[in-house]
Amino acid sequence: MRRSRLIELSQEYKIMIIDDEQGILDSIQALLNRNGYWCIGFTDPLAGLEELRRNHYDFLILDYYMQPIHGEAVVEQIRKTNSELYILLLTGYKDLAPPISTIKSLDIQAYCEKSDRLDQLQLLIESGIKSISQMRTIQQFRDGLQSILGSVPKIYQLQPIGSILEEILIQLLPMANSSDAFILVDDIPGIERLGQNTKKSIFKGIGKYNVQIEEFTELLDHELMEAIGRARTEVRVINLPGGVIIPLGDEPNTAIGVIYVSSIDVDEGIKLLQIYARQAAASISNAFLHCLVNTKNEELNSTYAQLKVRYMDTIEVLRLAVDAKDEYTRGHSDRVSYYSTRIGEKLGHSPEECERLRIAGVFHDIGKIGTADDILLKKQTLSKDEYEQIKQHPIKGAMILSAVSMFQDVVPIVRHHHEHVDGNGYPDGIKGDQIELNARIIAVADAFDAMINDRHYRKHLSLEKTIEQLVSGSGKQFDADVVAALLDLLKNDAELQERIKDIEDKQNNN
Repeated sequence: MRRSRLIELSQEYKIMIIDDEQGILDSIQALLNRNGYWCIGFTDPLAGLEELRRNHYDFLILDYYMQPIHGEAVVEQIRKTNSELYILLLTGYKDLAPPISTIKSLDIQAYCEKSDRLDQLQLLIESGIKSISQMRTIQQFRDGLQSILGSVPKIYQLQPIGSILEEILIQLLPMANSSDAFILVDDIPGIERLGQNTKKSIFKGIGKYNVQIEEFTELLDHELMEAIGRARTEVRVINLPGGVIIPLGDEPNTAIGVIYVSSIDVDEGIKLLQIYARQAAASISNAFLHCLVNTKNEELNSTYAQLKVRYMDTIEVLRLAVDAKDEYTRGHSDRVSYYSTRIGEKLGHSPEECERLRIAGVFHDIGKIGTADDILLKKQTLSKDEYEQIKQHPIKGAMILSAVSMFQDVVPIVRHHHEHVDGNGYPDGIKGDQIELNARIIAVADAFDAMINDRHYRKHLSLEKTIEQLVSGSGKQFDADVVAALLDLLKNDAELQERIKDIEDKQNNN
Protein backbone atom coordinates (compact mmCIF):
# COMPACT_ATOMS: atom_id res chain seq x y z
CA MET A 1 0.00 0.00 0.00
CA ARG A 2 2.80 2.40 0.96
CA ARG A 3 4.67 1.58 -2.25
CA SER A 4 1.58 2.51 -4.30
CA ARG A 5 1.23 5.80 -2.44
CA LEU A 6 4.86 6.75 -3.08
CA ILE A 7 4.40 6.19 -6.81
CA GLU A 8 1.57 8.74 -6.79
CA LEU A 9 3.67 11.48 -5.16
CA SER A 10 4.94 14.32 -7.33
CA GLN A 11 8.68 14.46 -7.93
CA GLU A 12 8.56 17.90 -9.54
CA TYR A 13 10.46 19.11 -6.49
CA LYS A 14 13.05 16.76 -4.97
CA ILE A 15 13.07 17.20 -1.21
CA MET A 16 15.52 15.79 1.35
CA ILE A 17 15.13 15.72 5.13
CA ILE A 18 18.11 15.26 7.47
CA ASP A 19 17.26 14.83 11.15
CA ASP A 20 18.90 12.41 13.57
CA GLU A 21 15.61 11.82 15.39
CA GLN A 22 13.66 9.12 13.59
CA GLY A 23 10.33 10.29 15.03
CA ILE A 24 10.81 13.85 13.73
CA LEU A 25 11.93 12.50 10.36
CA ASP A 26 8.81 10.32 10.08
CA SER A 27 6.50 13.22 11.04
CA ILE A 28 7.95 15.56 8.39
CA GLN A 29 7.85 12.84 5.74
CA ALA A 30 4.20 12.19 6.56
CA LEU A 31 3.44 15.93 6.31
CA LEU A 32 5.12 16.19 2.91
CA ASN A 33 3.45 13.03 1.59
CA ARG A 34 0.01 14.28 2.65
CA ASN A 35 0.65 17.39 0.59
CA GLY A 36 1.67 15.35 -2.44
CA TYR A 37 5.44 15.84 -2.27
CA TRP A 38 8.03 13.12 -2.74
CA CYS A 39 10.89 13.19 -0.22
CA ILE A 40 13.76 11.13 1.10
CA GLY A 41 15.03 11.14 4.68
CA PHE A 42 18.35 10.53 6.47
CA THR A 43 19.11 10.28 10.18
CA ASP A 44 22.84 10.35 9.39
CA PRO A 45 23.95 13.79 8.13
CA LEU A 46 27.06 12.32 6.48
CA ALA A 47 24.90 9.91 4.45
CA GLY A 48 22.69 12.84 3.48
CA LEU A 49 25.71 14.84 2.32
CA GLU A 50 26.90 11.94 0.20
CA GLU A 51 23.48 11.66 -1.47
CA LEU A 52 23.50 15.41 -2.18
CA ARG A 53 26.89 15.04 -3.88
CA ARG A 54 25.57 12.27 -6.13
CA ASN A 55 22.13 13.62 -7.05
CA HIS A 56 20.28 16.89 -7.53
CA TYR A 57 17.80 18.10 -4.89
CA ASP A 58 15.74 21.27 -4.76
CA PHE A 59 14.87 21.54 -1.06
CA LEU A 60 16.64 20.49 2.14
CA ILE A 61 14.92 20.42 5.53
CA LEU A 62 17.83 20.22 7.95
CA ASP A 63 18.06 19.72 11.73
CA TYR A 64 20.62 22.00 13.35
CA TYR A 65 21.74 20.06 16.44
CA MET A 66 22.88 16.59 15.27
CA GLN A 67 25.59 14.01 15.66
CA PRO A 68 28.27 13.49 14.44
CA ILE A 69 28.16 17.01 12.89
CA HIS A 70 25.81 19.95 13.38
CA GLY A 71 23.61 21.38 10.66
CA GLU A 72 25.89 24.41 10.34
CA ALA A 73 28.77 22.19 9.24
CA VAL A 74 26.47 20.36 6.80
CA VAL A 75 25.50 23.67 5.17
CA GLU A 76 29.14 24.76 4.95
CA GLN A 77 29.93 21.57 3.01
CA ILE A 78 26.92 22.06 0.71
CA ARG A 79 27.66 25.69 -0.09
CA LYS A 80 31.14 24.86 -1.33
CA THR A 81 29.63 23.33 -4.46
CA ASN A 82 25.90 24.16 -4.42
CA SER A 83 24.60 27.70 -3.98
CA GLU A 84 21.09 27.04 -5.27
CA LEU A 85 19.75 24.40 -2.85
CA TYR A 86 16.91 25.86 -0.76
CA ILE A 87 17.59 25.13 2.92
CA LEU A 88 15.08 25.23 5.77
CA LEU A 89 16.86 24.90 9.13
CA LEU A 90 15.10 23.30 12.11
CA THR A 91 16.07 23.42 15.76
CA GLY A 92 14.58 21.98 18.91
CA TYR A 93 17.05 23.82 21.11
CA LYS A 94 16.32 27.52 20.93
CA ASP A 95 19.31 28.48 23.11
CA LEU A 96 21.68 26.59 20.80
CA ALA A 97 20.32 28.00 17.55
CA PRO A 98 22.86 29.69 15.24
CA PRO A 99 22.93 33.50 15.22
CA ILE A 100 21.27 35.44 12.42
CA SER A 101 24.66 36.39 11.03
CA THR A 102 25.51 32.70 10.53
CA ILE A 103 22.16 32.02 8.86
CA LYS A 104 22.76 34.93 6.46
CA SER A 105 26.39 34.05 5.72
CA LEU A 106 25.48 30.45 4.86
CA ASP A 107 22.52 31.59 2.71
CA ILE A 108 19.99 29.59 4.73
CA GLN A 109 16.64 30.69 3.34
CA ALA A 110 14.32 29.78 6.23
CA TYR A 111 14.42 28.90 9.91
CA CYS A 112 11.86 27.16 12.13
CA GLU A 113 11.70 25.93 15.71
CA LYS A 114 10.48 22.39 16.20
CA SER A 115 7.01 22.02 17.68
CA ASP A 116 4.28 19.44 18.15
CA ARG A 117 2.23 21.57 15.79
CA LEU A 118 3.39 21.43 12.19
CA ASP A 119 1.35 24.39 10.88
CA GLN A 120 4.28 26.81 10.78
CA LEU A 121 6.54 24.21 9.20
CA GLN A 122 3.95 23.52 6.50
CA LEU A 123 3.67 27.24 5.69
CA LEU A 124 7.45 27.54 5.43
CA ILE A 125 7.64 24.49 3.18
CA GLU A 126 4.98 25.92 0.84
CA SER A 127 6.78 29.26 0.83
CA GLY A 128 10.00 27.47 -0.05
CA ILE A 129 8.34 25.59 -2.91
CA LYS A 130 7.03 28.89 -4.30
CA SER A 131 10.51 30.40 -4.12
CA ILE A 132 11.99 27.40 -5.93
CA SER A 133 9.32 27.70 -8.63
CA GLN A 134 10.07 31.39 -9.07
CA MET A 135 13.79 30.70 -9.28
CA ARG A 136 13.12 28.10 -11.97
CA THR A 137 11.17 30.67 -13.95
CA ILE A 138 14.01 33.17 -13.62
CA GLN A 139 16.48 30.49 -14.70
CA GLN A 140 14.29 29.55 -17.67
CA PHE A 141 14.15 33.19 -18.76
CA ARG A 142 17.88 33.58 -18.27
CA ASP A 143 18.64 30.45 -20.29
CA GLY A 144 16.03 31.37 -22.87
CA LEU A 145 17.35 34.88 -23.36
CA GLN A 146 20.85 33.48 -23.63
CA SER A 147 19.57 31.03 -26.24
CA ILE A 148 17.94 33.87 -28.16
CA LEU A 149 21.10 35.95 -28.06
CA GLY A 150 23.11 32.94 -29.20
CA SER A 151 20.74 32.05 -32.00
CA VAL A 152 20.23 35.53 -33.44
CA PRO A 153 23.54 35.53 -35.39
CA LYS A 154 22.63 32.15 -36.89
CA ILE A 155 19.15 33.09 -38.02
CA TYR A 156 20.31 36.47 -39.35
CA GLN A 157 22.93 34.93 -41.59
CA LEU A 158 22.10 35.30 -45.27
CA GLN A 159 21.56 31.62 -46.00
CA PRO A 160 18.82 29.72 -47.89
CA ILE A 161 15.43 30.55 -46.44
CA GLY A 162 14.67 26.90 -45.68
CA SER A 163 17.81 26.68 -43.54
CA ILE A 164 16.88 29.85 -41.66
CA LEU A 165 13.42 28.49 -40.87
CA GLU A 166 14.80 25.17 -39.70
CA GLU A 167 17.32 26.94 -37.46
CA ILE A 168 14.52 29.09 -35.98
CA LEU A 169 12.52 25.98 -35.08
CA ILE A 170 15.54 24.10 -33.70
CA GLN A 171 16.39 27.01 -31.38
CA LEU A 172 12.74 27.43 -30.38
CA LEU A 173 11.86 23.90 -29.27
CA PRO A 174 13.89 23.79 -26.02
CA MET A 175 12.17 26.98 -24.82
CA ALA A 176 8.80 25.23 -25.05
CA ASN A 177 9.92 21.73 -23.98
CA SER A 178 8.57 20.51 -27.31
CA SER A 179 9.61 18.44 -30.31
CA ASP A 180 6.89 19.50 -32.79
CA ALA A 181 6.42 22.92 -34.37
CA PHE A 182 5.83 24.70 -37.66
CA ILE A 183 6.22 28.13 -39.24
CA LEU A 184 3.64 29.45 -41.69
CA VAL A 185 4.48 32.73 -43.42
CA ASP A 186 2.85 34.25 -46.49
CA ASP A 187 2.76 38.01 -46.08
CA ILE A 188 6.37 39.12 -46.51
CA PRO A 189 6.71 42.92 -46.52
CA GLY A 190 8.93 44.64 -49.05
CA ILE A 191 8.72 42.04 -51.82
CA GLU A 192 7.25 44.59 -54.20
CA ARG A 193 10.41 46.66 -53.81
CA LEU A 194 12.36 43.72 -55.20
CA GLY A 195 10.23 43.61 -58.33
CA GLN A 196 8.46 40.43 -57.21
CA ASN A 197 4.91 40.44 -58.54
CA THR A 198 3.95 37.08 -57.07
CA LYS A 199 3.44 36.58 -53.35
CA LYS A 200 5.71 34.05 -51.73
CA SER A 201 4.70 31.64 -49.01
CA ILE A 202 6.80 29.62 -46.65
CA PHE A 203 5.93 26.54 -44.67
CA LYS A 204 8.46 24.66 -42.58
CA GLY A 205 7.77 21.99 -40.00
CA ILE A 206 9.79 19.99 -37.53
CA GLY A 207 8.89 16.79 -35.68
CA LYS A 208 5.49 15.51 -36.76
CA TYR A 209 5.04 18.63 -38.92
CA ASN A 210 8.11 17.83 -41.02
CA VAL A 211 5.90 17.03 -44.01
CA GLN A 212 5.06 18.40 -47.45
CA ILE A 213 2.39 21.08 -47.80
CA GLU A 214 -0.35 18.68 -48.91
CA GLU A 215 0.18 16.54 -45.80
CA PHE A 216 0.40 19.64 -43.61
CA THR A 217 -3.05 20.92 -44.61
CA GLU A 218 -4.47 17.52 -43.70
CA LEU A 219 -3.20 18.06 -40.14
CA LEU A 220 -5.25 21.26 -39.80
CA ASP A 221 -8.68 21.14 -38.20
CA HIS A 222 -11.10 24.04 -38.12
CA GLU A 223 -10.21 24.97 -34.52
CA LEU A 224 -6.50 25.24 -35.33
CA MET A 225 -7.24 27.18 -38.53
CA GLU A 226 -9.48 29.60 -36.63
CA ALA A 227 -6.84 30.04 -33.91
CA ILE A 228 -4.11 30.74 -36.49
CA GLY A 229 -6.34 33.37 -38.07
CA ARG A 230 -7.09 34.94 -34.70
CA ALA A 231 -3.41 35.05 -33.77
CA ARG A 232 -2.56 36.80 -37.04
CA THR A 233 -5.52 39.18 -37.05
CA GLU A 234 -5.26 40.22 -33.40
CA VAL A 235 -1.44 39.85 -33.26
CA ARG A 236 -1.57 38.00 -29.97
CA VAL A 237 -0.62 34.64 -28.52
CA ILE A 238 -3.37 32.01 -28.67
CA ASN A 239 -3.20 29.12 -26.19
CA LEU A 240 -4.74 25.82 -27.28
CA PRO A 241 -5.17 22.57 -25.32
CA GLY A 242 -2.27 20.99 -27.19
CA GLY A 243 -0.02 23.92 -27.96
CA VAL A 244 0.44 27.63 -28.50
CA ILE A 245 0.36 29.93 -31.54
CA ILE A 246 2.71 32.92 -31.56
CA PRO A 247 2.26 35.61 -34.23
CA LEU A 248 5.35 36.50 -36.21
CA GLY A 249 5.23 40.25 -35.74
CA ASP A 250 7.98 42.27 -37.32
CA GLU A 251 6.28 45.56 -36.48
CA PRO A 252 3.40 46.70 -34.22
CA ASN A 253 -0.03 45.34 -35.15
CA THR A 254 1.32 43.39 -38.11
CA ALA A 255 1.93 39.64 -38.37
CA ILE A 256 3.63 38.09 -41.37
CA GLY A 257 2.65 34.62 -40.22
CA VAL A 258 2.69 32.37 -37.16
CA ILE A 259 4.75 29.84 -35.28
CA TYR A 260 2.84 26.93 -33.75
CA VAL A 261 4.48 24.91 -30.98
CA SER A 262 2.92 21.67 -29.82
CA SER A 263 3.32 21.80 -26.05
CA ILE A 264 1.17 21.64 -22.92
CA ASP A 265 3.60 23.44 -20.61
CA VAL A 266 4.63 26.82 -22.04
CA ASP A 267 2.90 29.25 -19.67
CA GLU A 268 6.10 30.43 -18.03
CA GLY A 269 7.93 30.74 -21.34
CA ILE A 270 5.33 32.68 -23.35
CA LYS A 271 7.19 35.99 -23.03
CA LEU A 272 10.39 34.33 -24.20
CA LEU A 273 8.62 32.83 -27.17
CA GLN A 274 7.18 36.23 -28.09
CA ILE A 275 10.62 37.86 -27.92
CA TYR A 276 12.04 35.07 -30.04
CA ALA A 277 9.17 35.28 -32.54
CA ARG A 278 9.91 38.99 -33.11
CA GLN A 279 13.54 38.14 -33.79
CA ALA A 280 12.46 35.35 -36.13
CA ALA A 281 10.09 37.66 -38.03
CA ALA A 282 12.85 40.21 -38.49
CA SER A 283 15.28 37.54 -39.71
CA ILE A 284 12.76 36.15 -42.21
CA SER A 285 12.05 39.62 -43.59
CA ASN A 286 15.78 40.30 -43.70
CA ALA A 287 16.42 37.11 -45.64
CA PHE A 288 13.72 37.91 -48.17
CA LEU A 289 14.71 41.52 -48.64
CA HIS A 290 18.32 40.59 -49.28
CA CYS A 291 18.12 37.19 -50.92
CA LEU A 292 14.76 36.66 -52.59
CA VAL A 293 15.93 37.75 -56.01
CA ASN A 294 18.41 34.86 -56.02
CA THR A 295 16.27 32.39 -54.11
CA LYS A 296 14.98 29.53 -56.21
CA ASN A 297 11.49 28.24 -55.68
CA GLU A 298 12.78 24.77 -54.89
CA GLU A 299 14.46 26.20 -51.78
CA LEU A 300 11.00 26.90 -50.37
CA ASN A 301 8.72 24.24 -48.96
CA SER A 302 5.76 25.89 -50.59
CA THR A 303 5.02 28.66 -53.02
CA TYR A 304 2.02 30.92 -52.68
CA ALA A 305 0.16 29.09 -55.44
CA GLN A 306 0.66 25.67 -53.82
CA LEU A 307 -0.48 26.90 -50.43
CA LYS A 308 -3.51 28.60 -51.96
CA VAL A 309 -4.64 25.44 -53.74
CA ARG A 310 -4.15 23.24 -50.68
CA TYR A 311 -5.77 25.68 -48.28
CA MET A 312 -8.68 26.22 -50.65
CA ASP A 313 -9.14 22.45 -50.75
CA THR A 314 -9.12 22.29 -46.95
CA ILE A 315 -11.71 25.05 -46.59
CA GLU A 316 -13.86 23.49 -49.30
CA VAL A 317 -13.94 20.29 -47.24
CA LEU A 318 -15.09 22.31 -44.22
CA ARG A 319 -17.75 24.05 -46.33
CA LEU A 320 -19.11 20.74 -47.55
CA ALA A 321 -19.14 19.52 -43.96
CA VAL A 322 -21.31 22.53 -43.05
CA ASP A 323 -23.67 21.78 -45.97
CA ALA A 324 -23.87 18.14 -44.94
CA LYS A 325 -25.10 19.06 -41.46
CA ASP A 326 -28.49 20.20 -42.71
CA GLU A 327 -30.33 18.88 -45.77
CA TYR A 328 -32.39 22.09 -45.90
CA THR A 329 -29.35 24.32 -46.38
CA ARG A 330 -27.52 22.04 -48.80
CA GLY A 331 -26.37 24.11 -51.77
CA HIS A 332 -27.11 27.36 -49.93
CA SER A 333 -23.54 28.70 -50.16
CA ASP A 334 -23.31 27.99 -53.88
CA ARG A 335 -26.62 29.75 -54.50
CA VAL A 336 -25.60 32.76 -52.39
CA SER A 337 -22.35 32.90 -54.35
CA TYR A 338 -24.28 32.90 -57.65
CA TYR A 339 -26.84 35.55 -56.59
CA SER A 340 -24.11 37.76 -55.15
CA THR A 341 -22.02 37.59 -58.31
CA ARG A 342 -25.02 38.46 -60.48
CA ILE A 343 -25.87 41.42 -58.24
CA GLY A 344 -22.24 42.54 -58.39
CA GLU A 345 -22.30 42.43 -62.17
CA LYS A 346 -25.54 44.42 -62.17
CA LEU A 347 -23.90 47.09 -59.97
CA GLY A 348 -20.93 47.38 -62.34
CA HIS A 349 -18.35 45.32 -60.48
CA SER A 350 -15.13 44.45 -62.28
CA PRO A 351 -14.38 40.77 -62.97
CA GLU A 352 -11.90 40.84 -60.07
CA GLU A 353 -14.51 42.19 -57.65
CA CYS A 354 -17.04 39.62 -58.86
CA GLU A 355 -14.48 36.90 -58.13
CA ARG A 356 -14.14 38.23 -54.57
CA LEU A 357 -17.91 38.06 -54.26
CA ARG A 358 -17.99 34.53 -55.61
CA ILE A 359 -15.41 33.29 -53.08
CA ALA A 360 -17.04 35.20 -50.22
CA GLY A 361 -20.41 33.73 -51.11
CA VAL A 362 -19.05 30.20 -51.19
CA PHE A 363 -17.37 30.56 -47.80
CA HIS A 364 -19.68 33.03 -46.02
CA ASP A 365 -21.03 30.39 -43.59
CA ILE A 366 -17.77 28.47 -43.07
CA GLY A 367 -17.75 29.54 -39.40
CA LYS A 368 -20.76 27.32 -38.73
CA ILE A 369 -18.40 24.34 -38.76
CA GLY A 370 -17.73 25.19 -35.11
CA THR A 371 -21.42 25.45 -34.13
CA ALA A 372 -23.05 22.47 -32.44
CA ASP A 373 -25.49 20.45 -34.56
CA ASP A 374 -28.21 20.59 -31.91
CA ILE A 375 -28.25 24.37 -32.29
CA LEU A 376 -27.99 24.51 -36.08
CA LEU A 377 -30.75 21.90 -36.51
CA LYS A 378 -33.05 23.07 -33.72
CA LYS A 379 -36.67 23.45 -34.87
CA GLN A 380 -37.81 25.44 -31.85
CA THR A 381 -36.92 29.06 -31.12
CA LEU A 382 -33.30 29.42 -30.07
CA SER A 383 -32.53 30.47 -26.52
CA LYS A 384 -30.57 33.67 -25.94
CA ASP A 385 -27.35 31.72 -25.33
CA GLU A 386 -27.91 29.56 -28.42
CA TYR A 387 -28.52 32.62 -30.57
CA GLU A 388 -25.32 34.19 -29.23
CA GLN A 389 -23.44 31.09 -30.37
CA ILE A 390 -24.99 31.34 -33.84
CA LYS A 391 -23.93 35.00 -33.99
CA GLN A 392 -20.30 33.93 -33.57
CA HIS A 393 -20.13 32.17 -36.93
CA PRO A 394 -19.15 35.28 -38.99
CA ILE A 395 -16.21 35.85 -36.62
CA LYS A 396 -15.16 32.20 -36.69
CA GLY A 397 -15.39 32.14 -40.47
CA ALA A 398 -13.33 35.32 -40.78
CA MET A 399 -10.64 33.84 -38.53
CA ILE A 400 -10.47 30.59 -40.50
CA LEU A 401 -9.94 32.59 -43.68
CA SER A 402 -7.43 34.89 -41.93
CA ALA A 403 -5.03 32.02 -41.27
CA VAL A 404 -3.34 32.81 -44.59
CA SER A 405 -3.18 36.22 -46.23
CA MET A 406 -4.55 35.06 -49.59
CA PHE A 407 -8.09 35.58 -48.26
CA GLN A 408 -7.45 38.93 -46.58
CA ASP A 409 -9.70 40.79 -49.03
CA VAL A 410 -12.54 38.29 -48.42
CA VAL A 411 -12.33 38.33 -44.61
CA PRO A 412 -14.30 41.57 -44.01
CA ILE A 413 -17.07 40.38 -46.34
CA VAL A 414 -17.48 37.14 -44.41
CA ARG A 415 -17.25 38.88 -41.05
CA HIS A 416 -19.88 41.50 -41.88
CA HIS A 417 -22.46 39.64 -43.96
CA HIS A 418 -24.94 39.79 -41.04
CA GLU A 419 -24.52 43.52 -40.38
CA HIS A 420 -27.55 45.75 -41.04
CA VAL A 421 -27.36 49.14 -42.71
CA ASP A 422 -29.21 50.63 -39.71
CA GLY A 423 -26.56 49.28 -37.30
CA ASN A 424 -28.70 46.58 -35.69
CA GLY A 425 -26.80 43.61 -37.12
CA TYR A 426 -23.90 41.56 -35.76
CA PRO A 427 -21.13 40.90 -34.84
CA ASP A 428 -19.76 44.47 -34.79
CA GLY A 429 -22.92 46.59 -35.02
CA ILE A 430 -21.54 48.76 -37.82
CA LYS A 431 -23.86 50.52 -40.25
CA GLY A 432 -24.21 52.17 -43.66
CA ASP A 433 -21.01 52.65 -45.60
CA GLN A 434 -19.02 51.23 -42.69
CA ILE A 435 -20.13 47.88 -44.11
CA GLU A 436 -18.26 46.99 -47.28
CA LEU A 437 -20.56 46.95 -50.31
CA ASN A 438 -19.76 43.31 -51.03
CA ALA A 439 -20.85 42.36 -47.52
CA ARG A 440 -24.13 44.23 -48.09
CA ILE A 441 -24.56 42.26 -51.32
CA ILE A 442 -23.95 38.93 -49.55
CA ALA A 443 -26.46 39.96 -46.86
CA VAL A 444 -29.24 40.42 -49.43
CA ALA A 445 -28.35 37.25 -51.38
CA ASP A 446 -28.16 35.26 -48.14
CA ALA A 447 -31.55 36.47 -46.90
CA PHE A 448 -33.16 35.97 -50.31
CA ASP A 449 -32.02 32.35 -50.59
CA ALA A 450 -33.03 31.63 -46.98
CA MET A 451 -36.56 32.91 -47.58
CA ILE A 452 -37.32 31.09 -50.85
CA ASN A 453 -36.10 27.72 -49.53
CA ASP A 454 -37.48 25.44 -46.84
CA ARG A 455 -35.74 25.45 -43.48
CA HIS A 456 -36.18 22.87 -40.73
CA TYR A 457 -37.90 25.49 -38.54
CA ARG A 458 -40.28 26.89 -41.24
CA LYS A 459 -41.59 26.45 -44.79
CA HIS A 460 -40.34 28.60 -47.65
CA LEU A 461 -41.92 31.89 -48.60
CA SER A 462 -43.33 32.51 -52.05
CA LEU A 463 -41.33 34.72 -54.38
CA GLU A 464 -43.92 37.48 -53.88
CA LYS A 465 -43.66 37.28 -50.07
CA THR A 466 -39.87 37.16 -50.30
CA ILE A 467 -39.83 40.34 -52.41
CA GLU A 468 -42.16 42.02 -49.89
CA GLN A 469 -39.73 41.14 -47.07
CA LEU A 470 -36.77 42.51 -49.01
CA VAL A 471 -38.59 45.75 -49.82
CA SER A 472 -39.74 46.06 -46.21
CA GLY A 473 -36.15 45.69 -44.98
CA SER A 474 -34.71 48.01 -47.62
CA GLY A 475 -32.82 50.87 -45.95
CA LYS A 476 -33.06 49.16 -42.56
CA GLN A 477 -31.64 45.66 -42.68
CA PHE A 478 -30.64 45.75 -46.33
CA ASP A 479 -28.88 48.19 -48.62
CA ALA A 480 -31.58 49.81 -50.81
CA ASP A 481 -29.43 49.86 -53.97
CA VAL A 482 -28.55 46.19 -53.58
CA VAL A 483 -32.22 45.23 -53.10
CA ALA A 484 -33.15 47.28 -56.16
CA ALA A 485 -30.47 45.50 -58.23
CA LEU A 486 -31.75 42.07 -57.20
CA LEU A 487 -35.38 43.01 -57.91
CA ASP A 488 -34.38 44.24 -61.37
CA LEU A 489 -32.65 40.92 -62.05
CA LEU A 490 -35.68 38.97 -60.84
CA LYS A 491 -37.86 40.99 -63.21
CA ASN A 492 -35.69 41.08 -66.33
CA ASP A 493 -33.03 38.35 -66.21
CA ALA A 494 -34.19 35.15 -67.91
CA GLU A 495 -31.41 32.97 -66.49
CA LEU A 496 -32.18 33.99 -62.91
CA GLN A 497 -35.92 33.62 -63.47
CA GLU A 498 -35.39 30.06 -64.67
CA ARG A 499 -33.32 29.23 -61.58
CA ILE A 500 -35.97 30.61 -59.25
CA LYS A 501 -38.70 28.69 -61.07
CA ASP A 502 -36.75 25.44 -60.60
CA ILE A 503 -36.42 26.18 -56.87
CA GLU A 504 -40.13 26.94 -56.52
CA ASP A 505 -41.09 23.75 -58.36
CA LYS A 506 -38.80 21.71 -56.13
CA GLN A 507 -40.19 23.28 -52.94
CA ASN A 508 -43.81 22.79 -54.03
CA ASN A 509 -43.18 19.12 -54.84
CA ASN A 510 -41.71 18.40 -51.40
